[in-house]
Amino acid sequence: MVLIHNYFIAVCCFILCMICWGSWPNTQKLAAKTWRFELFYLDFILGTFLTALIAAFTLGSLGSEGRPFLTDIASADASSIMYAIAGGVVWTLGSLLLTAAMAVAGMSVGFPIGGGLAWVLGIFFNFILVIIDKGKPEGNPVMLFIGVAFIIAAIYFSMLSYRRLAKEEHKTGSKGIWLSIAAGFSIAFFYGFVVKSLDNNFVAGGTGTLTPFSGVFFFAVGALISTPLFNLVAMRHPVQGEPVAFKEYFKGNVSTHLTGVLGGVIWMTGMVLSFMSAGSTNPAISYALSNAAPVVAILWGVLVWKEFKNAPKGTNWLLIAMFSLFLIGLVIITLSNS
Repeated sequence: MVLIHNYFIAVCCFILCMICWGSWPNTQKLAAKTWRFELFYLDFILGTFLTALIAAFTLGSLGSEGRPFLTDIASADASSIMYAIAGGVVWTLGSLLLTAAMAVAGMSVGFPIGGGLAWVLGIFFNFILVIIDKGKPEGNPVMLFIGVAFIIAAIYFSMLSYRRLAKEEHKTGSKGIWLSIAAGFSIAFFYGFVVKSLDNNFVAGGTGTLTPFSGVFFFAVGALISTPLFNLVAMRHPVQGEPVAFKEYFKGNVSTHLTGVLGGVIWMTGMVLSFMSAGSTNPAISYALSNAAPVVAILWGVLVWKEFKNAPKGTNWLLIAMFSLFLIGLVIITLSNS
């Protein structure tokens, strides 16, 4: 298989992952013109699974490192597989909630709050995994948590910005925020579950037997098998509009379905890049850099989709402060590996 060991190249991969994870919501925004997010999500998950499968049989089977994909899954133990699948299940719940939050509140709010909260909690979770594995933290934990403090401040400014916009447009401001918070609590733990499924020779904190590509594949399996259950609840109890029947999915045209699949391809490409490079540093830092997606989503939502064009005067300064705090936190976390 193909893995990244150079820290500079790994950081570049984490940045690409960040761009992927912060950009896939654009496909949901495009589809939302004619397509409910619950139906979009079915195609999105299909795209993630197909990408993980292709990566497993290409990057996960080529090269001289580790074990080829088929050899690895043949020797995998049940607990490792279940950890990776569990990661897919909790991520599916969280990402579905996040998609709902973006449908209600927009990218530039749903992602900074939900993604930002997942960012902070996930850093803590993966930091603990490293301590359990190594007996001590790696890198500079003081800098790491200073960066986290900046992220928390950015989340607060995001909430303030959205409340101002909701008040101006006479909308209920709490639903989007609560959906985002619920999404953040769920998404926070998926990365750590997948790390636990991996062989410690490839990633610090791993206690399983899987290689990174096998771990990502079984993660995708978990997402695929749990989506029908979670999505059925979302379709029967929608956060917006009337309940939607599953038969509506088959009324979508090819372009609409491909838009959802493209979103899944973009997201899973980031996941593959992140775990290809995770062995070059500790999971807390790799997760922190990969999950800096709110920085990207803010730019898309504010600059491209103009989600705050009707916001009251002074909101732009809150948005600038939010983006700046996210960016400062990202830089500090990157430097904390030294």
